[in-house]
Amino acid sequence: MDQPWVQTLLAWLALPEYGLSTVFVMSLLSATLLPMASVPVVYGLVELNPSLFWPALIVATAGNTAGGVVTYWMGWGAERAYEKVAQRAPREARALAWLQRWGPPACLLSWLPFVGDPLCGVAGWLRLPFWPCVAYMAIGKFARYLVYVGGLVWAFPWATGG
Repeated sequence: MDQPWVQTLLAWLALPEYGLSTVFVMSLLSATLLPMASVPVVYGLVELNPSLFWPALIVATAGNTAGGVVTYWMGWGAERAYEKVAQRAPREARALAWLQRWGPPACLLSWLPFVGDPLCGVAGWLRLPFWPCVAYMAIGKFARYLVYVGGLVWAFPWATGG
């Protein structure tokens, strides 16, 4: 890591006004259908500036929840454009039935890799109640950041000066 551009980038990310905004944007984008991960960005900021642990988790949760909301509305719009599928594959029909049965609490799983983001879209597709879905998304996403980033800080205390 002796490349000058890496040092410049790390210094830029360490600044709270840039670091937290970067965490927000990366968390938002990673919660859409784009294949990105935000936990390394959150952990990187916390590693560079341990005093930002809680602000970083809150900002990442807000960004990730906002991305889930975008995906929810994408699903809602897609359903309107598509107007009901006549024949569904049995596996797809089971997944939709499961989501309809559990309703908004299923959005607690929106933090899961690969299935969490589409889950938000399907919640919108099914027109599950918006605000309860957002609340469950936020709870699940905050718990994920708390466990992942908190676990990394606990496992590697020397990296954050602890």
